[in-house]
Formats: sequence, structure tokens, C-alpha cells
Amino acid sequence: MSQETEHTYSNSSHSKADNIDDKRLIDESANHLSSAKNKDVSKQNVKKQNAEDKNADVPDDTDATENLEYEDFSEDISKEDQETIKKFANDDNLSQAKSYASILVEQVMDARETFERSLGSLFTSAFTAGLEIGISFFMILSAFALLSGVLPSHYAVVLASLLYPIGFIIVVIGQSLLFTEQTSLLSLPVLNKIEPLNKLLRLWGIVIAGNVVGGCLFAALMIGLGLNMQLFSVSDIDTYAEHILGFRWWVIFGSAILAGWMMGVTAWLVTSARDTLSRIVLVTLITGSIGFLGLHHSIVGNIEIFSALLYGNTVSLGRYLLFLAVVLIGNTVGGVVFVAILKNRTFLFELAKVKEETAKDKLEAKNNIRGPY
Repeated sequence: MSQETEHTYSNSSHSKADNIDDKRLIDESANHLSSAKNKDVSKQNVKKQNAEDKNADVPDDTDATENLEYEDFSEDISKEDQETIKKFANDDNLSQAKSYASILVEQVMDARETFERSLGSLFTSAFTAGLEIGISFFMILSAFALLSGVLPSHYAVVLASLLYPIGFIIVVIGQSLLFTEQTSLLSLPVLNKIEPLNKLLRLWGIVIAGNVVGGCLFAALMIGLGLNMQLFSVSDIDTYAEHILGFRWWVIFGSAILAGWMMGVTAWLVTSARDTLSRIVLVTLITGSIGFLGLHHSIVGNIEIFSALLYGNTVSLGRYLLFLAVVLIGNTVGGVVFVAILKNRTFLFELAKVKEETAKDKLEAKNNIRGPY
């Protein structure tokens, strides 16, 4: 290759690196983190075996970002962009919190894995979540019936709502697909132009359908069982339903936005945690706050109001459907706007800064190699 050809090729390469789209970097990071995780399985097994021999504690999952190597990247990714990806995705200290960028890249990677799942797998997982989340309402209603005999109804509702996190812990730690948790998570690949919008809407539809069907089945079977076990009465179901529905639609909508926001924050914090105990504590704190404040959650609310539709005397089908539509839209707005969009924009600003620092470091290294003129 002639010197002129080499010079042209070099300029072309640098131009490509300087103009690479930030969103493509996120996609590449997710791809390479995924491949690094797969490649690192055998290494982790060896480490865990050695730790067991020494009776030492080893984290359940080691960040794949620590093991990114240059051979993990495809040939069309320039050295500059490889450095950027490694820099913003790397978490090299398990004793410290994960970096902002590492959390977002990990969420994008998890979301892309969800996009690749079969429709049957998605619906089954969402259906399971709809059943599991019903445990929260079953416990709340039982506690409310017990407390309302000794306390005013308002205080009984608030105290019973402290049991709200139980179903969420089961769902989140069990990794079933819950719509309000997945709202912001699944929107990240679309916001970064990795996946199309129509595919996201189809995914949301499947998850919502699975959650709602699972919740309705739980209400039909388990709430009926609770009535026959005399854990609560029809009047208790009606009272709790009116506690949920006793607001104007715009108040319910605003409450649902805040609940969606908090669920999006929950998904973010769960990703940032490095161990299961921390995740349980975070889920308990956030969802417990949602229950204590009486905010409107679409999937739990579906079970609460559908139970009153089936067994109570105050809820009509139209009232149930209107409530479900308003809360689903509110939760979606809260999860996407306040979490996915704002967190994603913050990350892109950080990414631009890291790229600038990487380019500056490279320039300084070149100057050091060349030496003073």
C-alpha cells in the first residue's frame, strides 16, 4: 500500500470515528457485553469453585463489563470507539456502586434479550407475573378485613397497604415480566433507534395482556377462595375498591403517572444493585411507598377492581374498563417520560463527554510519542 493510500485510509478511518452515532455505541456495547458474559461463564465457574474451596463469598454475577477485550469487538469498530465503549461500560470495583453508563447499557442489553424472546415465552412470563402480583392484594385484603374490626377504615387501609411489596418482590426477583417494570426498560432500545416502535408496541401489548389475564384469573379463583375461607367479606372488597376508584379521572391519571415513574425508578435501582438482598430492600422501599400513598398501579389495580366487579356490588364493567385504560396510560407516561427519556438523555450527554476525553487522551499520547519539535 502506498503512502498516499495509507494517508487516505487513515483520514477516512478517523472521519468515521469522529462521526459515529452515539446510539450505535450503545447498541455495540450491549452486543459486546452480551458476548463477554457468554465467554466469561467458564471463568466465573472456576472462580466460584476456588472460592468454595476456600470458604470465601463470591458475588452471584460478575459484571461482564470488566472482561471486555479488544477481540470481542467487530472489525468495523474503530480503536477510538472501542476505547469509548470500554471506558463508559467498565465497572472495575465491586465494592462501589455501578456507574451510570454501565446501568443503562445493562438495561439496554436486558431489553434486547426480551425483544428476542418468542411470543409464547413473553405471554407465559407476563401471565405468571399477573398471577404472582395478586398475592399482594390477597394479603392486603386479608389484613384490611382484620384491622377494620379494631381501627377506623382509613387507618386499616393504610396499614394493610404496607404488605404491598410482597407480590412485587416475587415478580422482580423471579424475573417475570411485569408491565410497569418493563415500560421504561423496553423503551430504551427504541429511544436509541436499535429496535422499531411497532415491535415495542407489540411487546407492550403482549405483556399487558398476559398481566391482565393472569390477574383476572387470580381474582376469580383466589379472591373467591378467600371469601369462602372467611378471610374477608364482600363489603371489604367493595370498600377497598372505592378507596381506589373514589377520585376524579384526572386525579387517577396523575397518580398513575407518579406510580409509573416510581416503578421505572425501581427497575433502574434493581439494575444498579449487585446482590439479591439489596434488590429486595429496594423493591420493598419503592413499592411499599406506592402502597402507602395509595398510588394507582395498573396491574395490581386490575385485580383490585376486577375482584369488585366479580364479587362486589359497586363496580360496573364500564367503570372497570375506564379505570384500567386511564391507569395503563398513566403508568406508561410515568415510566417512559420521567425515567427512560430523562435517564437516556443524561447518559448521551455523559457519553459525549467520555468520547471527548478519550479523543483528548489519544491526542496527548500521540504528542508524547512524537516529543517536542
